[in-house]
Amino acid sequence: MKIGIDLDGVVFDSEVAFRVYEEIFAIEDLEQRKIINYEEPKYQTRYNWTSEEQDRFNKKYLLRASNETGLMAGFLPVYQRLKDLGHKLVVITARGGLVSEMKDSAIKILQEHNVTFDKYYWCIHNKLEICQKEKIDIMIDDDYKIIQQISDAKIKTLYFRDANLKKLEETEYIREVNNWGDIYRYFYEIQKN
Repeated sequence: MKIGIDLDGVVFDSEVAFRVYEEIFAIEDLEQRKIINYEEPKYQTRYNWTSEEQDRFNKKYLLRASNETGLMAGFLPVYQRLKDLGHKLVVITARGGLVSEMKDSAIKILQEHNVTFDKYYWCIHNKLEICQKEKIDIMIDDDYKIIQQISDAKIKTLYFRDANLKKLEETEYIREVNNWGDIYRYFYEIQKN
């Protein structure tokens, strides 16, 4: 199978670091502005920041948060098992689009852990287009809007949902996972059948 994989919030535990710096920025720079929608995956919508505020946050904290992240717990053993089973793994990520150095940060982390993918797509805003072009069988992402868009196109998805993010109804094309053990079980069950 060909598996599309997002990086932030799926391979990297970066979403936690991003949320910490979002709160620091909201409190210190924006005079304690509160989150308006916890279910939103992206800070722009979660806080309803202006474009200028987003740019200030990106310049001040995005790369710093990126450099403080590591791999998700359990990623390495499941990654290796998926490769051993012959699956093709394709990175499809927006990383590097807002702050170009974040791509370098990701490459460094992957190299430190000897992780290589079969193909890389960086700075991608239309993941559906890449999934269709690459004939992805299953896409793993943590953004419910992306999951919805890809699943609507009848491509199977694994929604790597953080506890506070919006819940989606599971369908033939959407399955919720919360960790890499869940992902391994999903592919193990497919392999058995």
